[in-house]
Amino acid sequence: MWKTKFAISIILFFIMLALFAPFIAPYSYKEQFRKYVFAPPTHIHISLKGFYVYKLKPVESLARSYKEDKNKICYINFFVKAKNGFKLFEPSCGHLFLLGTDALGRDVFSRLLYALRVSLSISIIGAVSTIAIGTLIGSVAGYIGGILDNVIMRMVEILMAMPTFYLMLSIRSLFPLDVSGIYVFGMIIFILSFFGFAPFSRVIRGMVLSIREYDYVNVAKFYGANPFYIILKHILPNIRRYLIMSTVLSIPAYIVAEGALSFLGLGIQEPYPSLGNMLPKSIYTILLYPWTFSSAVVIFLIIVALNLLGDSLSEKE
Repeated sequence: MWKTKFAISIILFFIMLALFAPFIAPYSYKEQFRKYVFAPPTHIHISLKGFYVYKLKPVESLARSYKEDKNKICYINFFVKAKNGFKLFEPSCGHLFLLGTDALGRDVFSRLLYALRVSLSISIIGAVSTIAIGTLIGSVAGYIGGILDNVIMRMVEILMAMPTFYLMLSIRSLFPLDVSGIYVFGMIIFILSFFGFAPFSRVIRGMVLSIREYDYVNVAKFYGANPFYIILKHILPNIRRYLIMSTVLSIPAYIVAEGALSFLGLGIQEPYPSLGNMLPKSIYTILLYPWTFSSAVVIFLIIVALNLLGDSLSEKE
């Protein structure tokens, strides 16, 4: 029970952050502060008047470093009307970088919220699409059988024999890198769904082959029920829990796949953020500016939560 509550709490927390990203994020995902490149997370102080931060001042040196200007106090205002719309919080002066800034001086926290929107959307839509396609193909092949079953399964086996990740890279490389974000979004979902349904459809086929011999299915056949009606009404409800569990457990794989494509520069393109393209490209960046590794921590937490949720669902079988 604790695993379910813990997993759902984490998942809902990140979903809420993604849904309300424009309200929670203090800055736009593409707004740059060139004077504050690789600025560390801002220290928040508290007094009787409320929360406040000191204005940051760059220190002239070879290393990128900053110090707080103790003479300039900036109080944090909540529920304010800002230039980018209504915001949850905003400093009265200076800047508030909760998770520091990146190599272009962009607020990591703000970009992380928008990245959650992109990556979670791709992963959830991709997983649901994969399950839907696999269920349709596996159910039809398993119930109808015969030549259609042989043809479908041979095609599925061909797809399963292919090196999936390299094929994903090849297909993505066929398209120009400067296409708009919405086309890249749809294209990644298509690629992930196309290569993900094959193994799942084989499992569904095997389950349908077993269920189609049940008495109530034979009775429905005897009374002339349509095959698709039998599949929807009598077969799929018997594997509903498996479908839900498979969907939950498929989402982490899509998060990793999207992250890998974006990290390699073949997924979501700048300036649009995703959990993948926010990952630092160098180990030296992680060692010197560890706050840039925050997207990897988010990926880890989401995957752990989804796997815990999948485990709890399987235990209820």
